[in-house]
Amino acid sequence: MLKKLQQHWHVNGWQVLLILITFALGGSLCGYVGRKLLGLIAIDNKAIWIALYIILVTLLWPLCVLLISVPLGQFSFFRTYVGKLIKKIMGNKPKAMDNKVNIAIFASGEGSNAKKIIDYFANTATNIALIVSNNSNAGVLQIATNNNINTLIIDKDDFFRGEGYISTLKKYNVDFIVLAGFLWKVPSSLILAYQKKIINIHPALLPKYGGKGMYGHFVHEAVIAAKEAESGITIHYVDEIYDHGEVIFQAKCVVDGTDTPQTLAAKIQTLEHTHYPTVIASVLPKQR
Repeated sequence: MLKKLQQHWHVNGWQVLLILITFALGGSLCGYVGRKLLGLIAIDNKAIWIALYIILVTLLWPLCVLLISVPLGQFSFFRTYVGKLIKKIMGNKPKAMDNKVNIAIFASGEGSNAKKIIDYFANTATNIALIVSNNSNAGVLQIATNNNINTLIIDKDDFFRGEGYISTLKKYNVDFIVLAGFLWKVPSSLILAYQKKIINIHPALLPKYGGKGMYGHFVHEAVIAAKEAESGITIHYVDEIYDHGEVIFQAKCVVDGTDTPQTLAAKIQTLEHTHYPTVIASVLPKQR
């Protein structure tokens, strides 16, 4: 039960306990205040008293839980919770979605590929709806801020043991996920929710030099150490195995005898910036 609540609310176990305590204390407080207020009015008819009590408690409950949530450190959660509840009661309908295809970019680092993708799709029928990162210090977050794009910092436990932030992605109407230097393996829950709608770019010619731990300079060092004559990029769909999904596109570059991991990285980055945005555009779902 607690695990389900933790996943549903996107909070840790300790927060679930505090939230439940807030619910209990808030309910008790609004019941107490409701009785006190009705005690100030002489009402002999029991049915009328009960009806007024229910109305008072309903009106007082949001205020009481918000009040109790402050000392328990859960005000942010309950502010959002109460807001959603009021909208539901008022019958507010969500705004109609536009017909753009919404992309979420997952990145862990500086975000040079993310920047190229953002620039490529500016003023098109494709919208970069969200930048997701597992690193609160990632440079890609500043790129998102500069371009007025929403950001999401993900927690490891919630990502792998929860529902993979699927509900949050749905909140932003995300249709397609692009991995651009994202260093965590994508959990099965997310892959199932976005089948053939998650792609990745790898800095080598898969199936060579792929797998766990093979990213960035580790790949380029391995390619040079093996005295390969060429390297390149592979853009592929993401499945449950590292660097394993169906290949969509590959591009190659020559590896010179004088190349270092740094110079090879520069060649690879040129290929990434040139091809990744156009390949993404070629595999996106049709407009809404």
